[in-house]
Amino acid sequence: MSTRQFYSSLSEQLAGLLSGERDWLANTANASALLFMELEDINWAGFYFLHGDELSLGPFQGKPACTRIPVGAGVCGTAVASGEAQLVEDVHQFPGHIACDAVSASEVVIPLYAGDRCLGVLDIDSPTVARFSADDLAGLQQFAQVLLESSDLSAA
Repeated sequence: MSTRQFYSSLSEQLAGLLSGERDWLANTANASALLFMELEDINWAGFYFLHGDELSLGPFQGKPACTRIPVGAGVCGTAVASGEAQLVEDVHQFPGHIACDAVSASEVVIPLYAGDRCLGVLDIDSPTVARFSADDLAGLQQFAQVLLESSDLSAA
C-alpha cells in the first residue's frame, strides 16, 4: 500500500470513528489513539490547544509531555506563529527546539484552523531522524481536516 493510500484509509477510519460525535475532547482523544496505533516508528502523537499566547497540552498517546509551549517556541510554537505546518527531519538541529522527550529525533506539526483562527496543533514525534516525508505531511493534513470537519474544536 502506498503512503497516499495508507493516509486515505487512515482518514476514512477517523471519519467512521468520529461519525455522530462532535465533542472536541472525545474526538481528539480517539484521533491521537488511532495515530499512535496505526503509524509506525512514532513515540508521541497528540494535540496542543491555543489559549492566549501559549499552547496547552491536550489528548495524546506516548510519554508525558510539556504542558505549556509559548507561541513561537519550539516546533509547535513555530507552527502557530508562522501559520504553517512544520516537517522537521532532525529536531536537535531546529533552533529553539523544546526537548519534552530526549528520544524524539524528528517531528511533524500541523496547525489546526477554523477559518483564519488557529485553534492548536496536531503534533507527532518519532525517535528516527527523517521519519516523516512530504507524503506523510500531506496525509496528516488530510487526517487533520477530517478531524476539524467532524469536531467542535473551537470549544477546546
